[in-house]
Amino acid sequence: MARVYVSSVIDAPAARVWERVRDFNGLPKWHPRIRDSRIEDAFPPDKVGCIRNFNLQNGDNIREQLLGLSDYDMFCTYAILESPMPITDYVATLRLTPVTEGDRTFIEWSAEFSCDPEAETELIAGIGGNVFQTGFDALKRQFGG
Repeated sequence: MARVYVSSVIDAPAARVWERVRDFNGLPKWHPRIRDSRIEDAFPPDKVGCIRNFNLQNGDNIREQLLGLSDYDMFCTYAILESPMPITDYVATLRLTPVTEGDRTFIEWSAEFSCDPEAETELIAGIGGNVFQTGFDALKRQFGG
């Protein structure tokens, strides 16, 4: 099983960053690679089990299911149901932790998935850089960092 892990620090309070990222349907508001998103079957975007159906800027479509969401622990866990990437069994978690020194946010995004061993290195680099780190960089800009 392949594993991706990326972390960063955002110069904003964790509660403020969590307000931005907790909306499972809100990716287009903060991630520059996401064009649009909708929750299927009109479920609320914080209902565990809901499915977001979104399009990347390049037109690719991805469907993901919310597996867990905690406002107390500031994390969300989700699985990819459909994707153009050659992966299976993809489960990811986005987690925020308050950094008390300076009232900042430690943010981490991790995923595990199965894939062809020959594609693993490229997929790990692509997900880690193009998805996770790109999202963190956008959040830093949005919060003035």
